[in-house]
Amino acid sequence: MDHAAGGGDQQSLVDPFIAVTTAFEGEEIAAARDLARTFLADLQAGHGIPVSGRVMGTVQLVVSELVTNARKYAPGPCMLTLEATGSAVDVTVWDSEPTLPIAQVADPGRVGQHGLEIILAVSEGFTTCREPVGKRVTATIALADDAASSSPAANCDQPRGASAQDACS
Repeated sequence: MDHAAGGGDQQSLVDPFIAVTTAFEGEEIAAARDLARTFLADLQAGHGIPVSGRVMGTVQLVVSELVTNARKYAPGPCMLTLEATGSAVDVTVWDSEPTLPIAQVADPGRVGQHGLEIILAVSEGFTTCREPVGKRVTATIALADDAASSSPAANCDQPRGASAQDACS
């Protein structure tokens, strides 16, 4: 697994940051979940960062939902980045479709299309950003089970639960 490392002066569970990025071109949702599981296991075993079972499951769920949406609604490949920063893990998926996702009104009778609702419910932060080609969607998951603060995604400031709008400048 390739990791990027950098420095920072903020207090965090992770110093320096640790990240992995992989492109997916087919129905590789299980491979994306496996990457998330391996990344988190490496955080714990290789870097001494505590990762609870809840965090392990939540990150894999968010990875699965975001990569599934990218593969379902965007032509071409998608790119998954997992980045441990501060006291959280940012799960970012880039795809070629410029249309930003919009959470639908809760409807218990609706079959399917609940992925974004789930992501918003379990994430500490959520942002969407249009890119020169496509979009980037980031969900932030707290590493500590009792974390009370949020870790905003890089270059974006869209609060959790906000409508999915172009939040980057």
